Amino acid sequence: MARKAISSPRRTLRRIREVMAGPGAAQQRLDRLVGIIAGEMVAEVCSVYVVRAGEVLELFATEGLNPTAVHQTRLRVGEGLVGDIAAHARPLNLPEAQSHPQFAYRPETGEEIFHSFLGVPVVRGGRVRGVLVVQNRTQRHYSDEEVEALEVIAMVLAELIAGGELIAREENIPAQGNVILPSRLEGVRINGGVAMGEAVQHSPRVSITQLLADDPEIELAKLADAVATMHSALDDMFASSDLARGGEHRDVLDAYRMFAEDRGWLRRIRESINGGLTVEAAVQKVEDDTRARLAEATDPYMRERLSDFEDLSNRLMGHLAGVQRTSDRTDLPADIILLARAMGPAELLEYERFGLRALVLEEGSPDSHVAIIARALDIPVIGQVQGLLSTIDARDPVIVDADNGIVYVRPGEDIRQSVAEHLTTRAARRARYAAMRDVKPVTRDGHHVSLCINAGLLIDLRGLDDMGVDGIGLFRTEIPFMVRAEFPDVEEQTRIYKEVLDRAGTRPVMFRTLDIGGDKRLPYGQAPIDSENPALGWRAIRVGLDRPMMLRHQLRAMVRAAAGHELHVMFPMVTEVAEFDAARAILDLELERELAAGRTLPTKVLVGCMLEVPSLVWQLPALTQRIDFLSVGSNDLFQFSFAVDRGDPRLADRYDSLAPAALAMLRSVVKQCDQAGVPVRVCGEMAARPLDAMALLGIGFRALSVAPSAVGRIKVMVLSLAAAPLAGYLETLLLSADHSLRPKLRAFASDHGVVLEDG
Repeated sequence: MARKAISSPRRTLRRIREVMAGPGAAQQRLDRLVGIIAGEMVAEVCSVYVVRAGEVLELFATEGLNPTAVHQTRLRVGEGLVGDIAAHARPLNLPEAQSHPQFAYRPETGEEIFHSFLGVPVVRGGRVRGVLVVQNRTQRHYSDEEVEALEVIAMVLAELIAGGELIAREENIPAQGNVILPSRLEGVRINGGVAMGEAVQHSPRVSITQLLADDPEIELAKLADAVATMHSALDDMFASSDLARGGEHRDVLDAYRMFAEDRGWLRRIRESINGGLTVEAAVQKVEDDTRARLAEATDPYMRERLSDFEDLSNRLMGHLAGVQRTSDRTDLPADIILLARAMGPAELLEYERFGLRALVLEEGSPDSHVAIIARALDIPVIGQVQGLLSTIDARDPVIVDADNGIVYVRPGEDIRQSVAEHLTTRAARRARYAAMRDVKPVTRDGHHVSLCINAGLLIDLRGLDDMGVDGIGLFRTEIPFMVRAEFPDVEEQTRIYKEVLDRAGTRPVMFRTLDIGGDKRLPYGQAPIDSENPALGWRAIRVGLDRPMMLRHQLRAMVRAAAGHELHVMFPMVTEVAEFDAARAILDLELERELAAGRTLPTKVLVGCMLEVPSLVWQLPALTQRIDFLSVGSNDLFQFSFAVDRGDPRLADRYDSLAPAALAMLRSVVKQCDQAGVPVRVCGEMAARPLDAMALLGIGFRALSVAPSAVGRIKVMVLSLAAAPLAGYLETLLLSADHSLRPKLRAFASDHGVVLEDG
């Protein structure tokens, strides 16, 4: 007659829960637990090994082995049966352990008299934290029910092991296979700066307050309801008009839905529920097990399936318990280093009010929506950090050096001290910038430079009076659209633009019409057609001209908001004069409409465009006859000029904005605008970097628009520069074959006392 796996799984878990919640130190509770588990599993040995720093498994508690071996017996990850379980995150069930080739004998344990062996990984957060083992003298193969029961017990033990009482949290060094992951991660700079604080994972797994269930039938019913709701939501998405047509996206959705309906996944969840777990804990257990087992996969297809699985698990958990809003969280530290795979701008804004210090992304690009918002908030951002969420635990101490694209995880005291000193120096520098508010940016040889700021949120304008700038050289009107759940109507847009103008006072505001499309998608907009290079696709003024009512509503709101004041409007990504003429005609229609309705018009309407596409450079003679001002968007202009996908990290440093060709093109632009009497400014990222801005002044620009955080350092550079010697020096360099003029310009700055301060 086969022996029952465990006398009463629910009773066992209840006893374990009582010990976990009971008095005594963590080691004392662990010692009691191995005795309970051995008794309930009818095993002569129960042992717990814990992963310590350096990928070492240490025997922490045992019932049945020599007690003097506790804290003495150690195995490397991958060594012995226990090490093999930890390395591959899978159970090992052997009727005769000592004949297995991985068996590693440790004489101090006295385990030579035990033959059968069952070990399971103790997993939490997708990482192996230890190994739970039972052994018997007789040769026997443990049943599937016994394996499942021990896995459920291991999940409960994971809370004790990972809780920081048995070993210091600093010892929970992430591991992948047999390789110790570094405490230093690298990515791509998105917004510069340095910050230190504690890690917070965005969209963390739902907090499970109860691991053990009282009634499995209730939990199974909750699972059935949540699965049905999830499948219905997926079906609705699949049936939408834009996705119902054939194509590769249809194949992807078919595979995704098949994965969602995978019976094996749901069966494993039900088995865990029948073993005594709540439905939330069961979903978490299956996700942890699967992530740990597939984390080593090198096959891209398998890793994609892991991503699908994690997404589905998160969806199911969301349907079960709801996603906790950031505004409702009470567990956030005072200094937040926010970690995310990807996130939206509205979500980032929620964290800003809780002490957000930096943002680190597994994905992300300098032009993503969240990057734009982070720059507006002056938050350091690093993107494309591989393995971020699986490497850093919540509340880990983290330092973000976004200037160099480096994330320090659990840094040493020397690094912390160095960064603290840097932050102190930076704070003092900002205080010095603030004291320069009323100092006009004039070069040493008398050239006045107009400094404006780029903005897209009202939060950008909160220190406008303290910055001493001439106005808003670029207001990105798409950002208020992106942070709303639906398209704002004319009245709502009018209110937004009027508030911007009111805060600006007498200073001009250059409103850029919507730059959406491509990779800038509104959450409520039409699903775009997939494009291999969205930056070259249906975006900006192309969308506005194809959706004229949308553009008309926006221009109508601008005209109404500026009643009795000057209005500056500029159109983005104009590629030919005909596009500007078409957009200007729509603006004229709105002005005529408002006049016919008897409304008050702006006192003056000035119309310009963004120079972001190289083709427009060759049409400047015709364009300058039609525009009142020109703004150079260096980000896109250089992307298109050098054929560089700025989201590709392999090309991040391949081309330079200070290349001779780039500066020669910009010098041609400023000369043509000066000859036509058309004001021109640079409002791209280039203008916010002191050395690059110095070069712009050297080729003739006298107006720059930068992020609010860059105003101080650009003003310091201007005040220390004599522009005429620089202009003469650059004349000798623009026809050179150098990859970049950056080293020579930096040497010029050093020789001539030009102050270049980093952020």
